[in-house]
Amino acid sequence: MASPAPLSSHRRVLLILATLLALFLAALDTLIMSAAMPTIVADLGGLHLYSWVFSTYLLSRAVALPVFGKLADLFPNRTLYLVSILIFLVGSVLAGMARSMLALTVFRAIQGIGAGGNFALVYIVLSDISEPENRGRMMSYASFVWGLASVLGPSLGGFIVSWVSWRWIFYINIPVGLLSLAGIWFFLTETREKRQVIEIDYAGILTLVVAILSFLTVFLLGGRTVAWASLPIVGLSVLFFLSAAGFYLAERRSREPIFCFDFFRMQGFTTGNGLVFFSSVSIFCLSAFSPLFIQGALGQSPFQLGLVMVSLSFGWSGGALFCGRQAHRFGEKPFAIIGSLVLMLGCAMTVRFSATTNLWTCALAIGMAGVGMGFTSISTLLIVQNSVEKKDLGVATSSHQFTRTLGGTVGIGICGSLVTAKFARMADSLNTTALQGAIAPEIMNQIRLNFENFFRSDVQQQLSENALGVLHQAIGNCVIDVFWLALLAALICLIWGLLLPRRAILSPPATSATSQKGP
Repeated sequence: MASPAPLSSHRRVLLILATLLALFLAALDTLIMSAAMPTIVADLGGLHLYSWVFSTYLLSRAVALPVFGKLADLFPNRTLYLVSILIFLVGSVLAGMARSMLALTVFRAIQGIGAGGNFALVYIVLSDISEPENRGRMMSYASFVWGLASVLGPSLGGFIVSWVSWRWIFYINIPVGLLSLAGIWFFLTETREKRQVIEIDYAGILTLVVAILSFLTVFLLGGRTVAWASLPIVGLSVLFFLSAAGFYLAERRSREPIFCFDFFRMQGFTTGNGLVFFSSVSIFCLSAFSPLFIQGALGQSPFQLGLVMVSLSFGWSGGALFCGRQAHRFGEKPFAIIGSLVLMLGCAMTVRFSATTNLWTCALAIGMAGVGMGFTSISTLLIVQNSVEKKDLGVATSSHQFTRTLGGTVGIGICGSLVTAKFARMADSLNTTALQGAIAPEIMNQIRLNFENFFRSDVQQQLSENALGVLHQAIGNCVIDVFWLALLAALICLIWGLLLPRRAILSPPATSATSQKGP
């Protein structure tokens, strides 16, 4: 089979724009929902499914990442990209037409499959059309698009809900998606030789899907919706171990495995993914729980909160852009170590937060953490990609994206259960001492079961100024524990960074996995 012809510069630029547009579409949809959900619940009802609208999207996206990554090493990228965009658009149309929360939850799962394909393929395609020394710059463009979507998402969601209808949260995807679809159709051609004999590992896909769903659901439910020692969590844990064992056996027997366990013998692959896992635990804990501290402990408005959280997006995007442009010059390992240090400094600042902390300090700490994550996300992606042969680029790239998703989900799950449990204990203590009789039992029960109910306007209107102040302080004390956990994860990142190979091997020879060692 002849090697694919290289892209012309004109087609290459148009392809990059179409690819980034598809990424922007999926990233925007991830972030735009938070502003629309209160209105959607008011229209459709089904408050008990509120969190599952987000969870099903996350789970289906996580499942799609490794599957599309492997398929990208077997089938033409254009075919897979068109399929993933079409799935996303079908899910968007159906979600916009939903008449119940249950239907919306199911249609969001369809969207998640398409989004997972988009997330995997955008990095694979950008890597395919770039020389190894220019991959960092391409990856930084993708991170910039993520940053742009994170800034525009919540505000655009609020605008659409206020002036049009929440259904246009989904319908707006159609014209943008069709434009990206046309660009992929006309400009994407293969630049990487694919397998001549295709064999799909159906057993591996099935067991992997079950393992991912059961594992992530444990951390989405454990300690919050149900107790860690409850029958559903135990059952899901058993299902995970059985399906993980089945996946391992299936991969050992398959001639074209979804994931080759020999990759873990490569120093760059293992340490790169390990580092990004713990950096994701750290940064997602900060991004998920810093708003609770700013609104809860500091009592700031949603607008002020938004201004602070923008620093995270700007820091992440700026760090990724700089790292992507300079990594080939200075090496990936220095950026990974510096990123881990900067992430640690940002986390160290957050553990010193108190009721007197000003918003500028919050923005500085969170922004520093964002810069650190920008450095580590790009440098580790390059290290993981450069550790494998070009024919395995799809699996390597999607493994990095999946590991980031896994780290974020595990981190948020652990921290969520930690905060919920501690706040429940503090609420019980407060209700029997200083606040006895100051809060109606039904209101306290709502807050105790889910501390996020405290931020609902109808709940706060029923609380006295003294009760509000005490509960603000209690929430702040709970979130500080999360910041300590984020700091610990950042410290582990630094340790992993010191284990990275000094320089990622560009264009490795076609040898066995065991020959891959750090120079």
